[in-house]
Amino acid sequence: MNTGTLTEAILEFPDNRLLIDLCGEFDRNLTDIETRTGVQILRRGNQLAIHGPEEAQAAARDVLSALYQRLEQGRSVGRADIDREFRLAPEEETAESQLEMFEGGKVEIKTRKKLIEPRTDAQKAYVRSLYQHEMCFGIGPAGTGKTYLAVAVGVNMLITGAVDKIILCRPAVEAGERLGFLPGTQEEKVDPYMQPLYDALNDFLPGKQLAKMREEKTVEIAPLAFMRGRTLSNAFVVLDEAQNATTMQMKMFLTRLGEGSRMVITGDRTQVDLPRGVPSGLQDAERLLKNIEKIGFNYFTGKDVVRHPLVAAIIDAYEQDIATGA
Repeated sequence: MNTGTLTEAILEFPDNRLLIDLCGEFDRNLTDIETRTGVQILRRGNQLAIHGPEEAQAAARDVLSALYQRLEQGRSVGRADIDREFRLAPEEETAESQLEMFEGGKVEIKTRKKLIEPRTDAQKAYVRSLYQHEMCFGIGPAGTGKTYLAVAVGVNMLITGAVDKIILCRPAVEAGERLGFLPGTQEEKVDPYMQPLYDALNDFLPGKQLAKMREEKTVEIAPLAFMRGRTLSNAFVVLDEAQNATTMQMKMFLTRLGEGSRMVITGDRTQVDLPRGVPSGLQDAERLLKNIEKIGFNYFTGKDVVRHPLVAAIIDAYEQDIATGA
């Protein structure tokens, strides 16, 4: 993705006292705006210098100007006011406006580091469904972009203000080793299971920005079990490797959906790692929920694999073997 030329924009504010309020305690407001736009903001006397791509600069400049006008009117500026300005920004891409753009031709997802273009018809339909439905399933073999595209849409919705946070989770299914016997803290024990989610996020967000978002819990990555008891509002939530969730775990996860949130459930029915005799929650959810209109179901085949061409051939061979009952 071409992020544009890195330049400097200068904003000058006549009242230094209002500028102090605009920046916030320990420049907290500036940090929020930097996180949302990916720019760097430096204070020089009664000026703010904004460094970054021109498009991001413009977004930061508009928000700063609107917040300063608010202070001139005798009103305060806090985190909620910053969030509102981003939500009301004219260039914001809501789910509805994004769908309208898709109708005009290309299906593209803007992130901080890349412009993502789904390659196959199934992938394009999946991305449209992610914007259209509050709950969406992506079912198919490995390498078809189910999780990658879901995380890309989540990042897009976060940076445009459609959601306040991203929550990514997967079942920590053990494969030969018990978690309790592995060295390290609880986080270190589950990190290997979460690595594919880290990889996707690193593709879409600058390292420092992602680290800050994780520290502030704007981006969370956690095992499925950690979702119990939570109500997830204004969040983009992805459950990866859902075929390894039990029926009760799946029900627990799906009922976490809160106001203003979107949920994506991805999985491959052919790669269930649950103990023999334990039914997959993905298969049960598909069977029970397929007739609910507001839930989107999207399916992929070996033709949608975007990894090495051999991966598609391997998947086709296994599918044919299952179909013939060999």
